[in-house]
Amino acid sequence: QQPLELTRKILRDKQNKKNSGQPIPVFPSWVYERPALIGDFLIGTSLSTDTTVPIGTLPLASQESMIVEDLLYVLIGVDGRYITAQALVGRQNRAFSLDPNLDLSIKELVTRILPVAASYSAVTRFIEEKSSFEYGQVNHALAAAMRTLIKEYMILITQLEHLQRQGLLSLQKLWFYIQPTMRTLEILASLATSVDKGECMGGSTLSLLHDKTFNYTGDSQAQELCLYLTKAASVPYFEILEKWIYRGIINDPYSEFMVEEHELQKEKIQEDYNDKYWDQRYTVVQQQIPSFLQKMADKILSTGKYLNVVRECGRDVTCPVAKEVIYTLKERAYVEQIEKAYNYASKVLLDFLMEEKELVAHLRSIKHYFLMDQGDFFVHFMDLTEEELKKPVDDIITTRLEALLELALRMSTANTDPFKDDLKIDLMPHDLITQLLRVLAIETKQEKAIISAEPTELTLSGLEAFSFDYIVKWPLSLIINRKALTRYQMLFRHMFYCKHVERQLCNVWISNKTAKQFSLHSAKWFAGAFTLRQRMLNFVQNIQYYMMFEVMEPTWHILEKNLKLASNIDDVLSHHTSFLDNCLKDCMLTNPELLKIFSKLMSVCVMFTNCMQRFTQSMKLDGEMERLTLEHGTMLGPPTEEERAEEAAKKKLTNKLLAEHADNLHLTSGFEATINKFDSNFSTHLLDLLDKLSVYSTNDCEHSMLNIIYRLDFNGFYTERLEHMSAERSQKAPPLLPRL
Repeated sequence: QQPLELTRKILRDKQNKKNSGQPIPVFPSWVYERPALIGDFLIGTSLSTDTTVPIGTLPLASQESMIVEDLLYVLIGVDGRYITAQALVGRQNRAFSLDPNLDLSIKELVTRILPVAASYSAVTRFIEEKSSFEYGQVNHALAAAMRTLIKEYMILITQLEHLQRQGLLSLQKLWFYIQPTMRTLEILASLATSVDKGECMGGSTLSLLHDKTFNYTGDSQAQELCLYLTKAASVPYFEILEKWIYRGIINDPYSEFMVEEHELQKEKIQEDYNDKYWDQRYTVVQQQIPSFLQKMADKILSTGKYLNVVRECGRDVTCPVAKEVIYTLKERAYVEQIEKAYNYASKVLLDFLMEEKELVAHLRSIKHYFLMDQGDFFVHFMDLTEEELKKPVDDIITTRLEALLELALRMSTANTDPFKDDLKIDLMPHDLITQLLRVLAIETKQEKAIISAEPTELTLSGLEAFSFDYIVKWPLSLIINRKALTRYQMLFRHMFYCKHVERQLCNVWISNKTAKQFSLHSAKWFAGAFTLRQRMLNFVQNIQYYMMFEVMEPTWHILEKNLKLASNIDDVLSHHTSFLDNCLKDCMLTNPELLKIFSKLMSVCVMFTNCMQRFTQSMKLDGEMERLTLEHGTMLGPPTEEERAEEAAKKKLTNKLLAEHADNLHLTSGFEATINKFDSNFSTHLLDLLDKLSVYSTNDCEHSMLNIIYRLDFNGFYTERLEHMSAERSQKAPPLLPRL
């Protein structure tokens, strides 16, 4: 008894943990403490008070009538005088002991009839055990169906007893009448043993019943019996299934259904990078899938999930094609019903997201800002925030940036975007390279090393940490989840930084124009710097054009086309994910090697612009000093006290600035060498990038990356050196062995 109590307790604890608010009911303890209620043999308590006459002393006819009476008792689970049940050992079948003095001919017939009693004993025990609440509704239904059959069996025994009382029942007749029942009880007992042995519940019980039904294909009577039991047992399971596929509700107190619900908050979608909601809120439990629904499991899961999303938005949904699902050996019947429910659910959710929630319009809005689609908005925004973003991250006031963003949105064509208020500002804790390397290292050997690495000592500037964020409400957050937004942010930060470098290079061009008037004698030195600046500008602009017009625009058009053709939300999710993945891959953001070279190139450009700005500033200071040392007075006469004070302040400021830039004036002498160093660094990294791109485009069939080479090397300027590098590489490669 102990193991059964323990099993029930384990099941009860598991189910109560799942249904915390609603504990499952329990039978009172006396149900288990009174063995006489079970209907099975009571071992060790002899109910008979009669003094038993030794059977061997009786004549054969008397022996037979005594044994027939005994058998009628034994067949309903009560010990007889001469036939007694033995105690059970483990899960074995019930065994019986016969009086050894019994006549051999009678004994032979009795041993043929006793398996019926053994089967009855097994079935009765099964019915009693599985009727406990803990074993679930499918087992309850199976036990109830078996109880109906046992009732029929009891009626048969009652009729036989009636005959026996009239003196019309011989042992041979009993054997004849019991024949049809024998097979039925044998099948019931084998089913009971299999369910017990497999500890089956819910879907696994139905799988076992279905497989048994199929195995009896040649035996129509046995198949009919199994079909009756399976139909009865499947009713509660199909009720749960119908609720799920027609309304998107799970009502499964005993954890029997193939779909399991987990407590996840949909609000977390906005914050959680791993986006567990859609994949993990509802999951399929493999062992609870009935074998006849195995092929449809994914569709059943999706159908309920789709309806559930619409329900959580406050819309009541009921499938108009809802019909009762009934068990049958023909699988086509279920397939058609589930297909209809699936088509309805996917259409309802898709229409809801596309039309009512305007998914495509939201994606277009995100594209405007994250993929830098709105040119005039970005010019306004970068002009307004330039000074603020130069500061270190810790000194930036986010509310000020938010106000400037609001201003830029109102002043540009972005003002017509109905979702512009969902755009927010986010200052990241890492620069883009660190963020990308962390994401790329997920599930690789380097993951721990990168995560446990010390944060960079350098404080980030606003520009390096700056990114946009976007407020997405449920249910759109299923598609535009945190994972997707992070990808958008990576693309945005990459392009935003490129745009910043381009602006810096353009500023150098402007300051170069003014610097020309100061030092005409160094024009020859300037020529090298101008050329390098132009090459850098050409590189940055072409990379931007490539990303915008050869990667993002075509991929976006493919996405829009696919979204129009999508038939369900899973299609939409996969199209959106592949759009972002393709953009990241073609923008060189998924390849750490290319990424590092690219970041070095950008660093060279930024250092060059800083150097040029410092140089032109020192040139201006030279000019300023010359101007200040000219005649002090004006045409109106000697300077007034006020003018003298103003001039003294100017001189003081200039001297201070001169002191600051003394090293820069010293740098002027080595200006040509510095420019040459920048030139060689830039050229080396650029050639390295082009070389790696040509390798990836041929080896990994990343043909779109070839377009960068064509853009940057449009006039064959680098071709010769690239060919030379390729030749060197092929010389280093091990020679191929000749084929035999």
